[in-house]
Amino acid sequence: MTRETEEAPIRHGGDLGEARRLFPQAPEPWIDLSTGINPIPYPWPAPEASAFTRLPAPADLAALEAAAAEAYGASPGQVVAAPGTQALIDLIPRLRRPGRVAVVGPTYAEHAAAWGRAGHAVATAADLAAARDADVAVVVNPNNPDGRVVPRRDLAAAAAALAARGGWLVVDEAFADLEDVESLCAAAPPACLVLRSFGKTYGLAGVRLGFAVAGEPLIGTLRRGIGPWAVSGPAIAVGRRALTDPAWLREAAAARGRDAARLDALLASAGGRIIGGTRLFRTAAFPDGPALFGRLGRAGIFVRRFEAAPERLRLGLPAGEAAWARLAAALAG
Repeated sequence: MTRETEEAPIRHGGDLGEARRLFPQAPEPWIDLSTGINPIPYPWPAPEASAFTRLPAPADLAALEAAAAEAYGASPGQVVAAPGTQALIDLIPRLRRPGRVAVVGPTYAEHAAAWGRAGHAVATAADLAAARDADVAVVVNPNNPDGRVVPRRDLAAAAAALAARGGWLVVDEAFADLEDVESLCAAAPPACLVLRSFGKTYGLAGVRLGFAVAGEPLIGTLRRGIGPWAVSGPAIAVGRRALTDPAWLREAAAARGRDAARLDALLASAGGRIIGGTRLFRTAAFPDGPALFGRLGRAGIFVRRFEAAPERLRLGLPAGEAAWARLAAALAG
């Protein structure tokens, strides 16, 4: 395992302020492909006025969590809602004493950063086998940015081994909703916490809603750590509606799958070697990644770059034919 050292600033997707600083002459409006958010959002309902003017009722929150349990195949009572998965990523490391944490990577950088801030000794592991001596193992499944998938049987075995020595397995399934992966939500092994993102799947990142799935006593500990009224009334209303619409989810998975294949073809035609990804983003290596990042930026198209692998770029999916056409033209040079 590779030990993490001093925390460096983390570059996130979606920062169009950075895009405008880097490329002040780029045409507007920007096409932001730097996130892995569904570009075709769920047609959210207008919440009743009371969702804004009163505190969320416990019964409403319970109904939201029940809808999430049904959607994720989890047991009732094993789901807790939060104001986004990032809030959970920050909270979970503070729920146990500092120890040794292995993050299977490279992956979403906030996991290692959050555990480090909470005083844990953090190391990057190439796979679950390399994390066998840790007190906590963290896996993003499917992984961001390469789309790597760890089979459920391997995750369940790791969870059992960690539980036997008082450890935890944290599985971030932020991109699992639209993928053909075996979720751990239905099994909820002891000492395992599964994270699910609402905003990425439903294209409603601004709602700030996410979920954790776990058995007792972990789910109770997490619920107490989050505290009351953590999720807003409007988020509860929108979340309940979307999570009880499986037909929309099936259609979105099929449509985004077609979009991902279309994006792969575009990237390959521009000389890219497809590394992987999910139905919501694709990662490719290019002969000159930094030059292509600059060319796209000057065309008003913002994508993700990686300091540790400058040849690689990650692109989300365009929203609409006009955006697809701009991307194709910029890639063609």
